[in-house]
Amino acid sequence: MEQLVGAIALPDETLVRGRGRRQAVPAGPVPEYGLCLGRFSPRRQPDWPADWIDWPDFRLPRDNAAAVELIKKTYDLARTGRRVEVSCGGGNGRTGTVIACLAVLAGHPAEDAVAWTREHYRRHAVETRGQRRWIAWFAESV
Repeated sequence: MEQLVGAIALPDETLVRGRGRRQAVPAGPVPEYGLCLGRFSPRRQPDWPADWIDWPDFRLPRDNAAAVELIKKTYDLARTGRRVEVSCGGGNGRTGTVIACLAVLAGHPAEDAVAWTREHYRRHAVETRGQRRWIAWFAESV
């Protein structure tokens, strides 16, 4: 199966792509599933199946329990080999936070998940102290 352009391998080799929605969709195959971070808007809905976490920029999810379930769903779909994308407006803070949570689900230690994400995804990923604390909370919750 052809993989997404720009996908990264999580610590367990599961592939996932992070992207800012303000960026063009890369050439190549489209995702089979997307996890969108922000406020749902029909005009921003991608052309592939996607779920949304209501998550304001530079903040935390409005519904923690729903966010945990959707992040776990995203990981499970990626583990089966589906082409999965995680996206927010810029692709750094919220997307980086979710990628760090996915790294935790893939077996990476929570206390190093931000550093791992910055090394393997984007160096400016996970933008706020609150997002870093949320990753630790997520790791304790799953």
